[in-house]
Amino acid sequence: MSHVGFGQAGVGSTGLVVSRIQQTEAPGAWDQYVCDHSEGTAYHSLAWRQVIERSFGHRTVYLMAQDERGTIKGVLPLVLLKSPLFGQFLVSVPYFNYGGVLADGEQSRSALLQAAVVAAKDLGATHIELRHADGVKLPWSCKDHKVSMRLNLPSDFNELMKAFPPKLRSQVRRGEKEGMTVQVGGVELLDSFYAVFARNMRDLGTPVYGKDFFAEILRTFSKDAKVCTVRLGSDTVAAGLVCGFRQTLEIPWASSDRRYARMAPNMMLYGSVLRYACEQGYRVFDFGRSTKDSGTYRFKAQWGAKPVQLYWYYWLRDGGPLPEINPQNPKYQLAIKVWQRLPVLVTTMVGPYISKYLP
Repeated sequence: MSHVGFGQAGVGSTGLVVSRIQQTEAPGAWDQYVCDHSEGTAYHSLAWRQVIERSFGHRTVYLMAQDERGTIKGVLPLVLLKSPLFGQFLVSVPYFNYGGVLADGEQSRSALLQAAVVAAKDLGATHIELRHADGVKLPWSCKDHKVSMRLNLPSDFNELMKAFPPKLRSQVRRGEKEGMTVQVGGVELLDSFYAVFARNMRDLGTPVYGKDFFAEILRTFSKDAKVCTVRLGSDTVAAGLVCGFRQTLEIPWASSDRRYARMAPNMMLYGSVLRYACEQGYRVFDFGRSTKDSGTYRFKAQWGAKPVQLYWYYWLRDGGPLPEINPQNPKYQLAIKVWQRLPVLVTTMVGPYISKYLP
């Protein structure tokens, strides 16, 4: 465990010490703090640090603030992405919608932010990105163009179905009438999930993650992470990977085979994971992030999901505009169009070498 200094301002005057902890240090205390904090997410946990390090080989900086009695007063997980294409920067937490600083008050929050800046300068990072949902506002530049779409769940899925508009209920049941079947499981369904996911990512023009990433998630979170597949005969036509934390089930990745779109396998997929969420006792379903009023926003809203504002905060070493490492950036449009024309076999081989640097 190494302590972080802050020059003349000092953290000592507040009675706080901020340390960079190693993977094996204070795992129980860190994770307990995350679980007890009202804004804590699964992605703040040390288990996700392990998944990211093993899957992508990225360097991580996990900061912990403690008072003079050693009581944890805040934590901040950071991952260093170092790419020849996109530069070098810290993110909390990449690949997911949430992360950022958890703290008991302004003093510990400020101490952790200062420590993050020190770490960024030490590592040569050009910027820091912190991903927050509704909550405490930070004194950094901010993007607020994304929302998380969340649906409150009853204990009985049939009650939820009754609340859907008739057209939506019909779409959910369409797949069953077409002879589709659903299976929920673990790593044994990974190949089926990945085949649909890789094809869909190619169609979107987005480099795909490697299969080992998802295998690591399913192994590490065998109780909380599951794969749901929709099959038509021997073909997997839709699939999703869900992750649970406390009372919320989230679906970070979902895909369907566009060749079967007229049979609405995607609707059967979402209906099935909502049923699973109700049966497992979850009280909130997180559909993931969307741009306000976009097509995906409207798709999620039809289920009754409501927007929760996301705030992504930035520290910039040299000032200037906020970074735009995303598919909406015009300078990536040509690359996206080329990617969409490549064979899936090629994108599956090359994609993981690129996607590991896309936050």
